[in-house]
Amino acid sequence: MAKPAVLLIGDLAHTNKEWSILSSKYTLKEFRIGTREEFLSNLKSGEYNDVIALYRSNQSVSETGPFDSEVIALLPESLKFICHNGAGYDNIDVKAVNERQISVSSTPVAVDDATADVGIFLMLGALRQAHIPLTALREGKWRGHAGLGHDPKGKTLGILGMGGIGRAMAHRARAFGLNITYHNRSRLAPELEGGATYVSFDDLLAKSDILSLNLSLNPKTRHIISAPQLAACKPGVVIVNTARGGLINEAELVAALESGHVASVGLDVFEEEPKIHPGLVKNERAFLLPHVGTMTVETQRDMELLVLKNLESAADEGRLLTRIGEQKGLPWTKDDAGKVNGHL
Repeated sequence: MAKPAVLLIGDLAHTNKEWSILSSKYTLKEFRIGTREEFLSNLKSGEYNDVIALYRSNQSVSETGPFDSEVIALLPESLKFICHNGAGYDNIDVKAVNERQISVSSTPVAVDDATADVGIFLMLGALRQAHIPLTALREGKWRGHAGLGHDPKGKTLGILGMGGIGRAMAHRARAFGLNITYHNRSRLAPELEGGATYVSFDDLLAKSDILSLNLSLNPKTRHIISAPQLAACKPGVVIVNTARGGLINEAELVAALESGHVASVGLDVFEEEPKIHPGLVKNERAFLLPHVGTMTVETQRDMELLVLKNLESAADEGRLLTRIGEQKGLPWTKDDAGKVNGHL
């Protein structure tokens, strides 16, 4: 009996050995380096017609481009699972994969701690407006014209999106004496809230001294923070974003920052990466990082391992361990248990 075929798209940094070991169970196919045109050609030629599951990542966009409707339409009928390396998966057309009844997993949990660590770092940097003294020091000006910052203690941190990263952010924030409020599509169970207060979206904006964005980017959440929402925030609010740049209308954020309504920002993500709005780059009250939230050896390895575990679970049992939220409860899926459409 032929072994199931699985496909790796892009490179592996930490788990090449684990990938190779899978050859005892599966036929391993690879598209580590190439162009979108080459990948589309391979799809059209039928090279992957026996592949049942594939591994891809946010980084592999450089090889194939986004998994948009063009790519999804050409995926072989055999393919039932896309195992994605990344907490965010906005470069996958979820509507198109749902129409094809292809299950998708991401890497929650593995990214929670590292992303929340960076979130706290950005929050503190924005509160203390750390960009000014950091830059002055390297220019030989000691503190430069640094003014007084603010302490986190006693302030209200509003978390928009209380998933794994949001909860990890809240856990760390409590050590700084912050009061935690949050807004989700639905309220969490008490054991997951950890003492945080559930509020409406409007109340989150109106009452937060610091607003942290920790939700996924999709058509419904794109520009969820724009001019009207910024105007509804407290004067002097601090905004932190470690999720996706497209959650914020960057030009309108710049305007609110320049007016002083937004006191400062801590950003690890941007709307058109790697391009950054020049108004953010030049503003000394913007504490910026180049999307490094998960850039640790430990986290990157954990992410790769989780994708391989999803790949194995898909090929061996016909199920994913960490299916994306948009697919949970769909008629053709069985969430995290059983088999999918009788596959395997």
